[in-house]
This record gives sequence, structure tokens and C-alpha cells, in this order.
Amino acid sequence: MRRKGNKKLDMQARFIRARRRSLADASPGIHPCILILDGLKPDFNIGKIFRVADAFSALEIHLINVEFFDPDPAKGSVRWVPFFQHETFDACYQEVSGRGFQCITLEPGQEKILGQRSLPDKAAFIFGHEEFGLSFDRASYPKLVSVSIPQWGYVQSLNVSVAASIVLYEYVRQHGRPLAEGRNQRPAAVNTRTGVGTSCCSDGSAVNTES
Repeated sequence: MRRKGNKKLDMQARFIRARRRSLADASPGIHPCILILDGLKPDFNIGKIFRVADAFSALEIHLINVEFFDPDPAKGSVRWVPFFQHETFDACYQEVSGRGFQCITLEPGQEKILGQRSLPDKAAFIFGHEEFGLSFDRASYPKLVSVSIPQWGYVQSLNVSVAASIVLYEYVRQHGRPLAEGRNQRPAAVNTRTGVGTSCCSDGSAVNTES
């Protein structure tokens, strides 16, 4: 059993191992879209977003002011998705926009609604901190486009990994390549009698999972 005081150190160690595998094995996805994660918490959502990016074969992920994160929720996807770390949003923005990507923030209450407008082929979607939002002043970046995910409930709020899933699905709906051009999938081996299968850990090893 891990001691509570070692939780951060354990996460850092897992991140270092996953980072090494990513540097060796990751390659750009087949779709020219980027995910920019602006100061997200290191524990759950970043890893889940890596799973989404891998599933939809996004080009790459950029992390802003994130020194490390827990790779376990990614279920091995960190190994396959290229990612880059920046200290500030401005450094990331200059690099990404300089390559011709249109940067798009996801914010409630915007006039532009996801699914009602065409997305640019070279899109960079920006997701802010779960509690504090974006780390930068939007007025300093007048070329940014803001889009809202349509919601019908009382609470206009979505988990950031869920929002990333919706956005990438819509992007691929508009611009997706044929499935035949996708990566060779690595299916889980499922024991149908026990309902137990195997999935890939952040370090590439297999673990049992209950269905």
C-alpha cells in the first residue's frame, strides 16, 4: 500500500516512465488537430484526454504549466500520442499558430455553437483548468475563436475530458479520414466466461479489468 505522502512522488515516477516510452514510440496522429491543456490538474483528466486523443488520432497534445501528470488513466495512450510542455500559454500559442493552426477556446455562452459551424481543418482546441478556466487574458489574443458545446441542462458545465471527447468527435465527423487509414488497434483480450479482460497500463504492461 502506498503511503499518502508518497502519492506525488509515485505520480512523478510513473510520468517519467511514460514520458520515456512516448519519446521512443509516439508518432503524430492522422488528423491535423491539436489539444492544448491549459494548466489542468495532474491527477485524472489529462490521462483521460490522452485516451480520447489516441482514439480519434489527434495530431498531438500541448501541456501548459503542467510539470507532470498521472499517466495511469490514459491506459497506455501516453505511449502513442506525442506531447509537448510549455511554461506559458503565449509560448504555446506562438508555436502552434505559427504552424497555421486556428486556436479555439471552449467556453459556455458563446454565439458560435459546436456542430452548427464548420471547424477549420487545422484546429487547436484549448481546454482550461477545471476550476479557474483559462490562464490568459483572451483580449491579448484577438485571433482566438470561442465556441460553446450545446447543453440543455441547468448546470452549464462538462467535465473537461468529456468536453474533449465531444469536440474531437465533432471534428472527426467533419474532417475524419477513413477508418482504414487509422492505426492498427490493440484490442483487449477478454475472457467471456469470467468477464475479465486485459488492458494496457501507462507503462505498457497488461492488467486485468472487470467488465
